[in-house]
Amino acid sequence: MRYLTKEWYKLCQRIGLHFGMRVHNGAAVYDEALYLRLYKRKEKEFLKTQREVYNIDPRTILEMYTGTFIPLGKFVKDEEITEEDKLEYSLPSEEKERIMKMAEAYDIRPPFDEEKYKIDFREIQERTIKDAQEKIPYGLLEQIADIRVFSLGYCTKGILNQLKKHSNENELELKNISEQYSKAMQSEDIPENIRENFGFHDCKVIEIINEKNQNMVIRLDTSGGLTEFNKITLITPTMFKQDENIVGSIWIYEELYNTENGYEVHVLFENDVLSELTIGCKDIRIEKE
Repeated sequence: MRYLTKEWYKLCQRIGLHFGMRVHNGAAVYDEALYLRLYKRKEKEFLKTQREVYNIDPRTILEMYTGTFIPLGKFVKDEEITEEDKLEYSLPSEEKERIMKMAEAYDIRPPFDEEKYKIDFREIQERTIKDAQEKIPYGLLEQIADIRVFSLGYCTKGILNQLKKHSNENELELKNISEQYSKAMQSEDIPENIRENFGFHDCKVIEIINEKNQNMVIRLDTSGGLTEFNKITLITPTMFKQDENIVGSIWIYEELYNTENGYEVHVLFENDVLSELTIGCKDIRIEKE
């Protein structure tokens, strides 16, 4: 990848570092009692939200999307509303049936399991701590007195200001890379049918094989993506870079360049780790099997 590199992708995770953070003067020092108090407060808020979600009756969806509707323009223009203006709407029968099955499951659901959600909350906090340790610059991370308190959303004013500064700097860098990438892709002389269809964001790689005639075939599970094309054939490929663990990974970004001998394909994948594929080919076939 020339622009959307592994480093670029990691930089994408380092914006908005200050979002959701609140200033708490007590976060300046390690204080076990403070941590336990804040933990209980946040846990209580989490349990309240989860209980509310748990008690949402699916039948309310039917009520929301069934009834008489009036075009918004009638209200904006303050026009008289006639019977002809009123629109009766209800969900399709298949959707109604699906919701009613959800309602049946709702009626026989077990009691709200508070202990389970307490475990969920603890695991969320553990992941938040790990994310913070990976995303926050080491020098700033060292200034945080208690990473556990930080994971609950509290820090000092000084830490918050530094988080905003780093986030803004990273965002500016990402904007600059994005502009360069956009110009580079627009300048490439790629046939429209390939340019429009060579996009497989969120598709899963299920197979990479070399055919007998030396072509390379990449097959995708497109259920998570926005395309129906699930087979890519790279004609007469020349491998430049192929990281391990690409099969089973999610295709996230691509770059496509025109060359004297055809095309140069760059792809960034994500699984437990980031992987890259860079390959030259004479032509590209995109198909739906």
